[in-house]
Amino acid sequence: MSGTLGKLPSDRQARDEWGVLGELPGDLMMWVLIISELLVFGAALIAFLAVRASDPQGFAADQLLLDRTEGAVNTMVLVTSGLCAALAVIARENGRRRTARGWLFAAGGLGVVFLIVKAGEYWSKAADGIGIETSPFFTFYYLITGFHAAHVVAGIVILALVAWADSVRNMETGAAFWHMVDLVWVLLFPIIYLLR
Repeated sequence: MSGTLGKLPSDRQARDEWGVLGELPGDLMMWVLIISELLVFGAALIAFLAVRASDPQGFAADQLLLDRTEGAVNTMVLVTSGLCAALAVIARENGRRRTARGWLFAAGGLGVVFLIVKAGEYWSKAADGIGIETSPFFTFYYLITGFHAAHVVAGIVILALVAWADSVRNMETGAAFWHMVDLVWVLLFPIIYLLR
């Protein structure tokens, strides 16, 4: 192939081509994915709030059936895992590859803890006979939190991959996705579990 056809731009070229957007940490295409995922979660939350407005008593009654303690524990778990991912990037930038990988595994491990707590919450609801078709509140609850849990699984896989291919850019890219997962939960928890 002649010219630049078939060649990937260097980090420097990509940053120059994209201007201010090129200064984002990690890969620009991950940021496109992150923005699109935030829009999907935002639309789901707007729909949740719109349906809630049509039946505030029903939503409030169903909300009381959720375990706020489990939701709060999961919030602390994900925020701590986000800190671990940030510390991994800092360690890698300072040339401490082994430490960076350790922080990534800690972040992923906390993601697994999140999933275990969430699975326990789903199990408890199922044992009480509460499913996705129980009420509009629980339809939204299972769809939104289940979609988020799928992102946690994807994030754990991404963190494992960037621990293996551990360039600074890869770690920044993986951490950016993981921070999106954290941010979404920090929004979901108060809206679904606490907002009256």
